[in-house]
Amino acid sequence: MAVAVEGPELEAAAAAGDASEDADAGSRAQPFLGGNRLSLDLYPGGCQRLLHLCVQQPLQLLQVEFLRLSTHEDPQLLEATLAQLPQSLSCLRSLVLKGGQRRDTLGACLRGALTTLPAGLSGLAHLAHLDLSFNSLVTLPACVLQMRGLGALLLSHNCLSELPEALGALPALTFLAVTHNRLQTLPPALGALSTLQRLDLSQNLLDTLPPEIGGLGSLLELNLASNRLQSLPASLAGLRSLRLLVLHSNLLASVPAGLAHLPLLTRLDLRDNQLRDLPPELLDAPFVRLQGNPLGEASPDVPSSPVAALIPEMPRLFLTSDLDSFPVTPRGCSVTLACGVRLQFPAGATATPITIRYRLLLPEPGLVPLGPHDALLSHVLELQPHGVAFQQDVGLWLLFTPPRARRCREVVVRTRNDNSWGDLETHLEEEAPQRLWAHCQAPHFSWFLVVSRPVSNACLVPPEGTLLCSSGHPGVKVIFPPGATEEPRRVSMQVVRMAGRELQALLGEPEAAVSPLLCLSQSGPPSFLRPVTVQLPLPSGITGLSLDRSRLHLLYWAPPAVTWDDITAQVVLELTHLYARFQVTHFSWYWLWYTTKNCVGGLARKAWERLRLHRVNLIALQRRRDPEQVLLQCLPRNKVDATLRRLLERYRGPEPSDTVEMFEGEEFFAAFERGIDVDADRPDCVEGRICFVFYSHLKNVKEVYVTTTLDREAQAVRGPPGHLGRGPMPVQVPEEAEAARQRKGADALWMATLPIKLPRLRSSEEPRRRAGLSLAPLNLGDAETGFLTQSNLLSVAGRLGPDWPTVALHLGVSYRELQRIRHEFRDDLDGQIRHMLFSWAERQAGQPGAVGLLVQALEQSDRQDVAEEVRAVLELGCRKYQDGIRRTGLAPKDPALPGSSAPQPPEPAQA
Repeated sequence: MAVAVEGPELEAAAAAGDASEDADAGSRAQPFLGGNRLSLDLYPGGCQRLLHLCVQQPLQLLQVEFLRLSTHEDPQLLEATLAQLPQSLSCLRSLVLKGGQRRDTLGACLRGALTTLPAGLSGLAHLAHLDLSFNSLVTLPACVLQMRGLGALLLSHNCLSELPEALGALPALTFLAVTHNRLQTLPPALGALSTLQRLDLSQNLLDTLPPEIGGLGSLLELNLASNRLQSLPASLAGLRSLRLLVLHSNLLASVPAGLAHLPLLTRLDLRDNQLRDLPPELLDAPFVRLQGNPLGEASPDVPSSPVAALIPEMPRLFLTSDLDSFPVTPRGCSVTLACGVRLQFPAGATATPITIRYRLLLPEPGLVPLGPHDALLSHVLELQPHGVAFQQDVGLWLLFTPPRARRCREVVVRTRNDNSWGDLETHLEEEAPQRLWAHCQAPHFSWFLVVSRPVSNACLVPPEGTLLCSSGHPGVKVIFPPGATEEPRRVSMQVVRMAGRELQALLGEPEAAVSPLLCLSQSGPPSFLRPVTVQLPLPSGITGLSLDRSRLHLLYWAPPAVTWDDITAQVVLELTHLYARFQVTHFSWYWLWYTTKNCVGGLARKAWERLRLHRVNLIALQRRRDPEQVLLQCLPRNKVDATLRRLLERYRGPEPSDTVEMFEGEEFFAAFERGIDVDADRPDCVEGRICFVFYSHLKNVKEVYVTTTLDREAQAVRGPPGHLGRGPMPVQVPEEAEAARQRKGADALWMATLPIKLPRLRSSEEPRRRAGLSLAPLNLGDAETGFLTQSNLLSVAGRLGPDWPTVALHLGVSYRELQRIRHEFRDDLDGQIRHMLFSWAERQAGQPGAVGLLVQALEQSDRQDVAEEVRAVLELGCRKYQDGIRRTGLAPKDPALPGSSAPQPPEPAQA
C-alpha cells in the first residue's frame, strides 16, 4: 500500500510510523502520537498497542481525532478494542477500520475479520468519516445507522447483499461508497439522502434502480458501472446537480431522454452496453462515451451482456489445434484457443475486420524477462500482429497453476511494449483449486506470460514530497522530502525476506542476522535533488539498545555489478529501537547485515544467490513395456516422492539424483554415452543431447527414444548412463561413465549421472535386427495403414482433456470401468486419460482396425483436431515404411512384405 502525505503533514506522518517501536518481548516503547492522528493499520498487533495506550496515556488519547486500525486481528480482541473507543477516544472524527493490508500467496488483498461493530460505537458523537472497506460485513451494523453526524461512509469490498431502509435517515451523509459487494436491490429510502453528493455503487449485481433515486437533489457524481442494469428510471432526469454519471459495462438498451437536459452534466459514460438508439442530443454530445455499443444495429432475438460468457449473440469461437488464426470483426467476439487461453474483443474494438494469429511458445531464456526473484508460471503466448492498436482494450485470460505458498508475492501478466517489458494490472479468477486465470486488459498485441514476483508498491512522487510504505513489511518506508524532485516521478519498491537459519548456516555464525532486502527503482533522472530517507527494520533479533555498531553493515548493489559494496562508512545511520534510517540520492538495492565477518560484500553475494536457488532432484526412468523410452525430469525436492509413486506403476529406474540447486530459467542438458542414439526428430535435440530450461513451476519433463549402436547379440548392454550438466549443451560429451563421475566432483558443470539399462533383444526380434529396421514394442495398427507407438498415444492423451470419458465410451470402454479409472486416479486427470488409453491399446494389440476405431471414436466425440493429427502420424509412418522397403530393395510382391516375418516398418514419427 502506498501512502501519500503532502506538505506540512509529511513530518507528522513519518513520525507516526514510530508507533510500532514498542517491542513484543517485554519492554514496550511508547508510540509517538502524531498530533491528533494515530495510525496503527500498518503494524502488527495494532489492537494490543491501542489497549496499551488506553492504560498508559489516556489523556493524550482524548486529543486523537483520526484513528486507523487494521482488522486483520483476532475477532474477539478486535471487538474488545473497538468497545473502548467511545470512552478513550471520545473526540474521534475519522475512524478507518480496513482490511486489505495482507495478501494471500497469489498477491490478492485479504479481507479483514470484521463482521460487525459494537453497539457502543454509536456514542462517537463527533464521528464524520467511517471506512469499513475490505472486511467481511454481510449486513450493515446497526450502530452505523445511529451516527447522525456521519458525512462519509465507505463500505467497499465487503459481502453486503442489501442496504437497510434506515440508511436514508442519516441527515449529514455526503459520500457513500459500496463498490465490490453483492447488492441486488437498493432501498427506496436511499432517495431521502438530500445531502448526498457522491454515490458509488459499481461492481455489484444491481438489475434495477428505485425511482426514488431521482430525489437525490444534491448528487454530483453517480457511479453504477459493472452491474446488470437493463433499464434506468426516468426520475434520473431530476438529478439537476449531477455532473458525472458512469454507466459502463451494463445491459442497457436505452437511456431516459431527460439525461440530455441535465444542465451541469459534463461526463456520461455509456461504454459496453447494448444501446442501439440514443436521443440525438446525447449521440452528438462531446461528453458522452459510447464505445462498445451496437448503435444502429437491428435488435437481436436474445438479450445480451457485456460479459463474454453471457453474450449469446456475440460470436464465440473455439479453436482447435490445427488453427493458428481467427478473424475479428467490428461486432466483436469471444475466443477460446486450443491452449486454454481466452480473449474477449468487445464490440467496436476494431473498425475493420482483422485476422489475429497466435502461437504458444516454449519459455526460452531469451524470451522470458525475469527479475532476480521472479518465477515463471506459464508458457509464452504470442499474439500478432504486434503493436496493433484497438479502439477498446481486449480482455485476456491466461491459465496457470498457482505457485507454492509464499508470503508477500503477487501474480501479474508481463508483456512487451516496443523494446521494454512491463507488468499489466492483473486480476485473478479461480476456476478450480489448482486452476487459476490471470485476467488483464491487453492494450496491444505482443508476447504475454504469467509471472510471480515480490509484491510491488508504487506511488507518484510530487514536488511537495510523499511517503511510500511496503504493504508486506510495515517497517520498510521511503520518505521523500519537499523539493526532492521538480517533476512528478513514479517510484516503486520490492521487499524480499531471508530466513535467518539459512544465513547462519551459510556463514557458520549463530548470531548473524539480516534485514529484509529492499529494491528501489524510479522513472526519470537517476538522482533526486534532495536526499531521500530510507527506513529498514534492524536485523531480526537485534535492537537499537543492544547492538554493536561495529558489526552492523549497510550493503549496496547496483546492477550489473557483480559484488555488493559496504557503504556503512559513507552514510549516517540513525538507529532507533527497531529501525535504521539513512539518506540516499539514487535508488538501487539495500541490505542491512549484522555479523562479525569483515569482508561482507562477497558473503552477501552468496546469500543473495541462495535466496534465488531452488533445490531440485533429477530422475531418469524407463517405461516398463518399452525400455527404449526414457523419461527425464527435473522437479523440486518436495515433489519427488509423490511423482515417483505416480510413475513407478509404468516406469522403472534408478533412485533420483542427489539434491542440486538451480536458478529460475537456468539451462541444463541431458546426454548419453557413446553408442547410445537418441531419436533426433526433435527440435530440442542436437547430436543426441537434449536441452532443458528449468522453471520451478512448470513441468521440466521430456521423453525420448534411445537405441544402441553396439552389438547386442551376445549380451544386454548394461549401465550406459545419462549425464545431466549445467549451461548450454557442450560440443563434446564424456565418452565413459567413470570419467563423467570423476568430473562431477571437481567440475560444477556435471550435476548428476543416472544410469539406464537397455534389455537383451528377444529372439523374435532377431529378423527385425538383421534387416536393420527397428520398431517400438507396443505398436497399434498394421503396416499397411500405419502404426501408433506409445509416444504417439502419449501425445493423443495429452490433448484429450475433459473429453476423455466420451472418447472412452466410443472406444467401447464400459461405464463401470470408466468409474473405476476415475476413482483410482482421482485428482489426477492426466493419469485417468493415460490409463484408459493405454489399457485399451494393450487389449487391441494385434487386432486389425484398431487405429481406425480410435480415429472414429475421436470424430464421434467432436475431437476432429486430434483425429486429424492421428491421420497425419499414420500417413508419415506409412511413408517411412515405404522408404524402408525401397532402401532394402524389396519388390512390391516380395514375400517379405507385411504379413511375413522378415522386414518390419520403421518406427513412425513421434507426435
